[in-house]
Amino acid sequence: MKKILFALVAMLSWAAFGQTAQIRGRVVDTNNFPLPGATVVLVSNKAAVISDFNGYFTLTYVPQGAQQVKVSYIGFETATQEVVAGQDSSFLTFTLVASVNELNEVVVSGFQAGVNKALNKQRTDVNVSNVVSSDQIGKFPDANIGDALRRVSGISMQNDQGEARDIIIRGFAPELNSVTLNGERIPSAEGDNRRVQMDLIPSDMIQTIEVNKTVTPDMEADAIGGSVNLITRSNPNAFRISASSSYGLNEIRDGYNGSFSFLVADKLSDKWAYTLSSSLHANDYGSDNVEFVWNDPADWSEDSPFDEHDIRRYDVKRTRRSVSLNLDHTIDNNNSLFFKSMYNNRDDWENRFRVRVAKIDPAKNEVRVRRQTKGGDSDNMNRRLEAQSNYKFEFGGAHQLGNATLDWKASTAKADERRPNERYIEFEQKKVDISRVDLSNPRYPQIVFDGNEWNDRDKFELREVTEQNGLTEEKDATFRMDLTLPYNLSDKFKVGFKYKSKEKLRDNDFYDFTSFLEDRYPLLSSVDTQDKTVKGYLAGDKYAHGYLASEEFLGNLSMPVNEGELLLDEFISGNYTADEKITAGYAMVTDQLGDKTTMIAGARLEHTNIDYVGYAFEDSDEVLADVEQVAGSGSYTNFLPNLTFQHKVNDGTILNLAFTKTLARPGYFNLVPFKNILIDDEEIEEGNPELEATVSNNIDFTAEKYFSSVGLFSVGVFHKNLDNWLYTFTTTDYTYNGANNWSYSQVRNGKSASVTGLEVALQSKLDFLPGFLSNLTFYGNYTYTDSSTDGVEGRDDVPLVGAVKNMANGSIAYETKKFFLRASTNYSGSAIDEVGGDTWEDRYYDEQFFLDVNAAYTVNKNVRLFAEFKNLTNQPLRYYQGIQERTMQLEYYNFNWNAGVKIDF
Repeated sequence: MKKILFALVAMLSWAAFGQTAQIRGRVVDTNNFPLPGATVVLVSNKAAVISDFNGYFTLTYVPQGAQQVKVSYIGFETATQEVVAGQDSSFLTFTLVASVNELNEVVVSGFQAGVNKALNKQRTDVNVSNVVSSDQIGKFPDANIGDALRRVSGISMQNDQGEARDIIIRGFAPELNSVTLNGERIPSAEGDNRRVQMDLIPSDMIQTIEVNKTVTPDMEADAIGGSVNLITRSNPNAFRISASSSYGLNEIRDGYNGSFSFLVADKLSDKWAYTLSSSLHANDYGSDNVEFVWNDPADWSEDSPFDEHDIRRYDVKRTRRSVSLNLDHTIDNNNSLFFKSMYNNRDDWENRFRVRVAKIDPAKNEVRVRRQTKGGDSDNMNRRLEAQSNYKFEFGGAHQLGNATLDWKASTAKADERRPNERYIEFEQKKVDISRVDLSNPRYPQIVFDGNEWNDRDKFELREVTEQNGLTEEKDATFRMDLTLPYNLSDKFKVGFKYKSKEKLRDNDFYDFTSFLEDRYPLLSSVDTQDKTVKGYLAGDKYAHGYLASEEFLGNLSMPVNEGELLLDEFISGNYTADEKITAGYAMVTDQLGDKTTMIAGARLEHTNIDYVGYAFEDSDEVLADVEQVAGSGSYTNFLPNLTFQHKVNDGTILNLAFTKTLARPGYFNLVPFKNILIDDEEIEEGNPELEATVSNNIDFTAEKYFSSVGLFSVGVFHKNLDNWLYTFTTTDYTYNGANNWSYSQVRNGKSASVTGLEVALQSKLDFLPGFLSNLTFYGNYTYTDSSTDGVEGRDDVPLVGAVKNMANGSIAYETKKFFLRASTNYSGSAIDEVGGDTWEDRYYDEQFFLDVNAAYTVNKNVRLFAEFKNLTNQPLRYYQGIQERTMQLEYYNFNWNAGVKIDF
């Protein structure tokens, strides 16, 4: 160990005091915007480095004396400057000018400028990645960052309330991917998983999206499918102010949608720069939803085909706010400090009106009907409030120690979700006559009622009135340090250390006020009601709601806590705390093996330690006596080797090959040894402290061909072998205390899984076409994955949970100096979402296809008008059970549009 430390100190001293010089600089365009991924070459020995996301570069081991530095960038003219290396003033600013063709027309402008920046950065990344710049994001009709990610090759999104929320990379479920902000993982506000809510982050707050499909040792390793890094704007080179405002309508509920955002940035002096940005999005909309729980087809001759049927109406008001302040301080040419911050908040005010049909008896033609209104108290507009937020603060520095570089960063972050005073009131009629169960279209089955008894307010008795409060929090504290030791201009040795502390909490409660209110409101007819049937209900007019308690009545009910009954069975087993510590270190070498080949070799070591506390609960008459606090802990260490090659066949053709090992940690709650036994319902759910982290061995190969006209054709293949993958085991044939046919669920480890995939992408300006057609740009990609698993209890091979077999994006854009028009499509196939005890119980997330159109008109260099039309296919969110024809959930949102103006100075 002493020898290793001595060697490092010696290398650092040699790097700091050697008889060579360094040249630092920055590459920007004529608008003073940074150009990431520029190739910077020292002409005397042809050694090269790449500019970072802010356009900065550092040439080390430069021979002292007069030198020439050349910068090249796709779509821009090459620039060369002379400098005397070894002088303190060796800081160069390259301002690149867009290329022109034979007709002296600018090739790179508008949307193409964004494509240009993204492709240059992607081309110079040694690992397999896709990059999307802010210029591209602004040309898609995407309000949140999840919708923008949907356009990237190999990316699909799972929706919630009509917006993209959970990310799927290369067909891998959200739990197998990670999301970072400026390189650090974002905490999650979800109570039972590690997912980051992508609909929480506005797209206009992000400068660049980097999707890393393979990682290097200096990146966090929890990225089996891949890692998305969101990079905020910082370190401007000149003054800039920008503002955007829009207004539009949602076809569903005839609601509005509107947004406002601004950015102010400036370089105050040679020492200080700041970037301040903020955005506000407001949306008034809803959804039309039907749901079904199907029975075993083998029992259909005696039982109803489905056991339960919901008709749901959602009315939603969503407000998303975000603010970011980044400060940059240049101490001198060799030392700099930065502060980065971001706060995001999303408030959802929701009412849900649900009619539930159950206890279906085909022999007697009878069903039970329940009518439930969900809302909040009057302080929250009589709506259920779900308030999610996250913030992140980072402070760090970069220091040039001779030829060595020391980077460090400390950060703190928090995410939370609060649901205060969430209220429900439900009325029930136990025996309602029906004519039949209509299965003529199993995608849209129906209960046909006999007469109007199903909607008679005098026959519905009060069943329950409840109120609950929910709180989920996750806090992160992180410190990292990275030391880069070049041993010549193109080769470097890099080591680093990282420590992360994470605390997770879920603290809910649940009160029943039925006894307190049942004498005053015995029947549905005794409360204020409204007919919530939606004319033109998107799932079909045959699904009617009828009368339900109004949201105003529910919100104004007096429900003092001391009059409520605390129901532990509704929440106690879901409460927990978890404390996780991760210590990581890595070492890697980046070596230029020749003029055309670069190698990264190294490994990462991560040690994880977690402590958790939860509750075990068995429902009985002696409720309080049946709660037991349970605790546990665990630790494990992962050694993660990494070997990556990039070979440049020529200036436009690049091959990437990577052998990596990555992991995915189980969700905190799944590790807690909780147990929830509901005797009346014959249901058991329990945690699994024996869960192991999923580990994957990966092989990736990609070939990329870059066009001089700013375009790309790429083909990639990948194969992953996963050990200890996770799935939710469910069965309806569980035996408890000698009783059969109980429902049981638990997250478990499968033995192994394998995934093989193919990716193809093409984007190009079609300038070879005649006339106005030369202004067209095509963008398309397709991803295919095939998965198989081993180790699902009681089942043969099933697909990997969350694995999407087919994904595709396509768009065609028309752009002139003044006008821009784009049509964009996104398709993803179905994927298994939950593994049942038998195939008929499996739950699938159905295929989806979206079509969006957006246009813009440039009034002058400072003003641009735009219009956007989203979800023109009226794509619903759909789950099915067993086979595609059996709908489990079907939720429609309809299309929406907006128009606005953007101003830049």
